[in-house]
Amino acid sequence: MAAPHLGSVLTAMVTPFTPEGKVDYRTAEKLAVHLVEQGSDGLVIAGTTGESPTLTWAEEYELFRVVLGAVGSRARVVAGTGSNSTREAVEATQKAAQLGLDASLQVCPYYSRPSQEGLYQHFRQVALGVDLPIILYNIPGRTGVNLAPETVARLAVEPNIIAIKEASGAVDQTIAIRSLVGPDFLIYAGDDALTLPLLALGACGVISVASHLVGPQIQQMIRAYQHGGVAEAQRLHYELYPLFKALFLATNPSPLKAALALLGWSGMSQRLPLVDVPEAVRQHLQEVLTALQLLPA
Repeated sequence: MAAPHLGSVLTAMVTPFTPEGKVDYRTAEKLAVHLVEQGSDGLVIAGTTGESPTLTWAEEYELFRVVLGAVGSRARVVAGTGSNSTREAVEATQKAAQLGLDASLQVCPYYSRPSQEGLYQHFRQVALGVDLPIILYNIPGRTGVNLAPETVARLAVEPNIIAIKEASGAVDQTIAIRSLVGPDFLIYAGDDALTLPLLALGACGVISVASHLVGPQIQQMIRAYQHGGVAEAQRLHYELYPLFKALFLATNPSPLKAALALLGWSGMSQRLPLVDVPEAVRQHLQEVLTALQLLPA
């Protein structure tokens, strides 16, 4: 399977909730359309930022359906269907494929902390079980296990394992992956603050949190770099860097939801065990958003 064009900026979309704690599908539709209009090439639904651990499978499938209906062919829709149960990951990804989604994001099995061979067998079983492009998702800070570059290279030979979201925070890991896989294998930065450095190492873009707020600027930064405008890309990186850092002053997506609420979006509460950010964090976010002219001075 040739790697499909998923785009440079994929937004890991938040899941809105009603005051009663139910998924707010109407706001999800509006947000999905807004993100596409603001520069997102694709949307990742029910990932870390979407609070997937607190969503039921039924809620996730409905989110997939609703977002796909809202954006249609204007953007790629990627299903977060990973699980620490291989059987569940296969079944969930099969259902996402039946719904007509464009790809699947597959997180490393969390809590179980499998060996590299266990990781390989897990992802290979998912790949063999579906006819859908798969993005591996390495985020050891969340899962407790790191997907080694050598294991990525073993998996990259599977026709429908086309990409990785690399969120280990280790720049040398991207170097190792890029040196071990073919040129068609896509590497996405999993941390906004590392987008520009990883572009220099062969990444194609970012699966972003900050693109909820500054999607056009992130697109501009990536395009500037790709067209030789390194100084312009650096300028944009440093302009956006305070926001990249502020969005992780508390556990994601709590700061992002606080920022979206400041911009007037409803449905930006979290499900327990996540809670609202402290007032000091909210005030700092307000200052950063004001400096970026996203809020009036």
